[in-house]
Amino acid sequence: MTTADQQTTTGHAIMACHECDLLHQIERIPAGGKALCSRCGSLLQQNRGNNLNRTLALNLAALFCFILANTFPFLSMEIAGRSEETIFVSGVLSLWQLDWGALGMLVLMTSLLFPLLNTLAQLYLLLPLKLGIHPPGMATVYRIIRAIAPWCMLDVLLLSVLIAIAKLLDLAHIIPGISFYAFIALVLLTAAAWNSFDSRLLWPATSASSLPTATGPTAIARNWIHCHTCSLLTPDSNDIDHPRCPRCHSPLHQRKPDHMQRTWALIITAALLLIPANLYPIMTVIRFGKGESSTITGGIMHLIESGMWPLGMIVLVASIIIPVAKLLILAFLQLSVQKKSRWRLRDRALLYRYTELVGSWSMVDIFLIALLAGLVKLDALSTITPNAGALFFAGVVVTTIFAARSFDPRLIWDCGGQQH
Repeated sequence: MTTADQQTTTGHAIMACHECDLLHQIERIPAGGKALCSRCGSLLQQNRGNNLNRTLALNLAALFCFILANTFPFLSMEIAGRSEETIFVSGVLSLWQLDWGALGMLVLMTSLLFPLLNTLAQLYLLLPLKLGIHPPGMATVYRIIRAIAPWCMLDVLLLSVLIAIAKLLDLAHIIPGISFYAFIALVLLTAAAWNSFDSRLLWPATSASSLPTATGPTAIARNWIHCHTCSLLTPDSNDIDHPRCPRCHSPLHQRKPDHMQRTWALIITAALLLIPANLYPIMTVIRFGKGESSTITGGIMHLIESGMWPLGMIVLVASIIIPVAKLLILAFLQLSVQKKSRWRLRDRALLYRYTELVGSWSMVDIFLIALLAGLVKLDALSTITPNAGALFFAGVVVTTIFAARSFDPRLIWDCGGQQH
């Protein structure tokens, strides 16, 4: 791809970088190759070759593994002559039975409903395309896929499962079931399917000939609007109060509306929630009738003292370092944009990209609590129940994800002028 610094050649396809708004003329990308933005380094396009057949096959295989993972036993635990067997949704059911419905709903949506909906929605689009049929409601379905993608957290759940098994090894004998192995395959297949899915299967890139003649390196400089959902470029119509993309019907705006106030509100909310999340216990472990409450920090220390320091470090990073670092980075980016800083534009863009990428991994502790609550319920012998700290921490995770998505990284480059 080449940068469209001046008037774009008529007939060439053109796209804007979704992170810095720089325009690029689309050229042929060899199979297995990818195109990066020349200014901020974000991924523009990737040619994976034969996308339709591969993505369709991966999603069909993922759906089959979904069925297996929810049909057979997931994990079994044996302790002192007693055993407890769980299915995939046992953790969610246990949270509901313990009157932690809000926590159970969050776990259900991020570990089952949204991943399943994502797979079914991709199949809804891809199967008709394979048969040469245009699926009805294609734009709506694609918007749903894009909206729920950040909330599909099967990879985070897998890490939580491995940590749960490691934590229980000194307490009981853990036996993986058929669903456990199906779940591992499901995680790999859904990740591969999402990586293979390409919106160009649904609609072509924007042709420069369909846009009014203009000059300038960015979409906003040419008075064009870039659809963040389907990447269509359209002229900015100032006489329409709430414009929508003519292709996918998503709301259009040059920059995210009320981004500054909303992002600050979410950052402050998450910071306030982080205090009780670390002060209050997140779960109580009852062994032989005696209860012992544990905070996030206490759980990490228990893992390290038990000789499982690699797992302890993973939980430390996911549950403490990532949430705190994410809040500090977002606050720094907000302040730098407000002050119109021109300092290290590309590095700040990269900082935001990584911040958005790692946010969901803080769900490790929430999934871990759900898994332990569903598996360890042997009455007075051994039982694990969630506490108030878990709900506060779940609030931190959710609000930081919303905060990262509320921030508009194009503002970094707007404030820095047209530097490359």
